[in-house]
Amino acid sequence: MRYGSIINGQERNENHRDSLEVHNPFNQEKVGEIALATRDDLEDAVNNSFDTFHSTMKVMPAHQRSDILREAADLLEGKVEEFAQTIVKEAGKPIKFSRSEIDRSIQVLRFSSELAKNITGEVIPMDAAIGGENRMGLVTRKPLGVVGAITPFNFPLNLSLHKIAPAIAAGNTIVFKPAENTPISAYLLVKLFQEAGLPNGVLNLLMGTGEVGEPLVTHKKVHKITFTGSLPVGRKIRESAGFKKVTLELGSNSPNILFDDADIENAVKDLVKGAFAFSGQVCISAQRIYVQKNIYETFLHNYIEQTKALTIGDPEKEETDIGPMISEDEAKRAKQWIDDAVEKGAKIEIGGERNGTVLTPTIMTNVDHNMKIIAEEVFAPIVSVIPFETEDEVIHYSNDSIYGLQAGVFTKDIDRAMRVADQLEMGGVWINEISTYRQDNHPYGGVKQSGIGKEGVKYAIEDMTEMKFIGVKLNPKN
Repeated sequence: MRYGSIINGQERNENHRDSLEVHNPFNQEKVGEIALATRDDLEDAVNNSFDTFHSTMKVMPAHQRSDILREAADLLEGKVEEFAQTIVKEAGKPIKFSRSEIDRSIQVLRFSSELAKNITGEVIPMDAAIGGENRMGLVTRKPLGVVGAITPFNFPLNLSLHKIAPAIAAGNTIVFKPAENTPISAYLLVKLFQEAGLPNGVLNLLMGTGEVGEPLVTHKKVHKITFTGSLPVGRKIRESAGFKKVTLELGSNSPNILFDDADIENAVKDLVKGAFAFSGQVCISAQRIYVQKNIYETFLHNYIEQTKALTIGDPEKEETDIGPMISEDEAKRAKQWIDDAVEKGAKIEIGGERNGTVLTPTIMTNVDHNMKIIAEEVFAPIVSVIPFETEDEVIHYSNDSIYGLQAGVFTKDIDRAMRVADQLEMGGVWINEISTYRQDNHPYGGVKQSGIGKEGVKYAIEDMTEMKFIGVKLNPKN
């Protein structure tokens, strides 16, 4: 099939348009193609979103926005297999992880539906200041207007909904630019919202490459950009956005710390999943595992053995744990990073082999913190296991990074757990849980070059609204 942009409810799919093919990363079969949006399409999408915001969303009551989001959740619940199979084919994500993504997406819609009816302000005690007597202060929250949402390939439905659903809950309109690798799930999502009763023009879809995203960022009628993707693109967006509000979810090289009193059995099981789920193409994938020296050999042996048990192959098969990376270029890049580390003294304990787009799960030891597989975001099924001795040492290693998104700390000592969590320079720290764990209602976002702003439905809504102060001077009683 051929899929086009959707603007004001109408698909733009004319035969004369330039197109881009979408291929299954595992077997390279053609899944479909997209008709590329033009600059005129971008202008139409933004102008339509701007007009729809003023004519429709600014006056739409909260209960109606909530009902639409709830209906979308109910509809998605009946289409789990359709969406999951689409994600398998266009992203190469194993079917069991694709279904899990749909389940989380339903939660995002339901959280957004509930919160749409609970966007509250506050009363300011004006008499707290001298001269403030006989005055009342109110703070309300108002939608921003047009939100530009630019989304990645790795969670094509869930991460899109983390931008779209809170924007609708808050009363905004959206111009949605999905990754060119995974546009079909985005198309199906827009159609689902139409079926749920979302008015035309509230959610406009632009099919295309980064050439479409760039003018979206700079357009004067767009009030906010929310982006998940790479650090270089995030930097460029930040520089180009001007005075717009910006939320950036960027890279990471998440550390996971195991102290000698950790539950090794459960940590091993969870960290196999945390490092290799969806071939490590997850922002908070467990990329660095620091293990206290007196349990290092035990952990490493068990970790290697459980990694060997992973099933590699066709992502459409129920038993598959490891499928392809998103492209052969990405798999080649990851293999080059492995080879570079080996040349510098690192050791491959298991894996390190590439077959087309498939890179086998790779455990590295004897690594140095200057190697790319440690210092940068590897975004591949590669994990480094590193021994440490002291608490201060591992905190230093963990913080020695340009990134700071999320970390995991494993220990039974609650004092140590809280002490370490407090000192880690991260947007989020899980205790006795892997860095890769994310719930859709907690604040999610990094520090340093991992990004700006927070997602998680409540926190995204706050970022997609403006506080408005209203003061009232009351007549004093005679």
